[in-house]
Amino acid sequence: MKLMDKASARKLVWEKLKHVAIPDSRFHLDFNQFIPDFNGSTVASTNLVDLDIYKSAKTVFVTPDNCLEGLKEQIVLDGKTQVMPTYGIRRGFVILSPEDVGEGMARYSVSLDHIEKVGKYIGLSEIRDAYKLDLLVTGASAVNYSGVRFGKGHGFFDLEWAMLYQIGAVGDSTPVIAFVHESQFVDIELEVDEFDTICDYIVTPKRIVHVEGHRKPTSGIIWNKLSDGMMNDIPPLQELKLIDL
Repeated sequence: MKLMDKASARKLVWEKLKHVAIPDSRFHLDFNQFIPDFNGSTVASTNLVDLDIYKSAKTVFVTPDNCLEGLKEQIVLDGKTQVMPTYGIRRGFVILSPEDVGEGMARYSVSLDHIEKVGKYIGLSEIRDAYKLDLLVTGASAVNYSGVRFGKGHGFFDLEWAMLYQIGAVGDSTPVIAFVHESQFVDIELEVDEFDTICDYIVTPKRIVHVEGHRKPTSGIIWNKLSDGMMNDIPPLQELKLIDL
């Protein structure tokens, strides 16, 4: 495999992704701004929910990516609770329990425009005290065979993992699934940073790949690695500085 930096890999993948991505109503095909839905995401969701780690999960963490709306609907229908970060984590996290959703309202309740209205905002201290996350599912710009993924370039998922790890809501054995189109599954060696959250499973419309023999980050938030403005823009980081762990 050829070693490639993530910025170069993004350009390569995004050019291919244009042919299978479903344009966003606001961002069209600007992949700097969002992780798109793609042709075949319904099939990929069916593949994912057939995994034992999904079937046994009670609380699932799901990122706010367009490709995951169908999965989030299925999580409601399966009677599971889900936790989702808001866009850019600017309004923290939202929790959606099955009892929050009226009959026939599953699809409406999980849409990015409505989940914050139907669900409830939840802080890190409440997650720490009341929930253990059994499974994390994330979209990606791309992921390789070693489970190294990257998103839009802002580092939000790695930040979310670090916060959740620091409060004990996830641990080394908590499985992470990358949910992608086959064109986003790349045979490229990617640079790995100390804060990169490696995926245990890669799910596409065509296959499921189990990645073994890796370690997830265990350092929590590396405060001196935060980008400028993150402390001001992301309330859970401010909370994490204050809560008693």
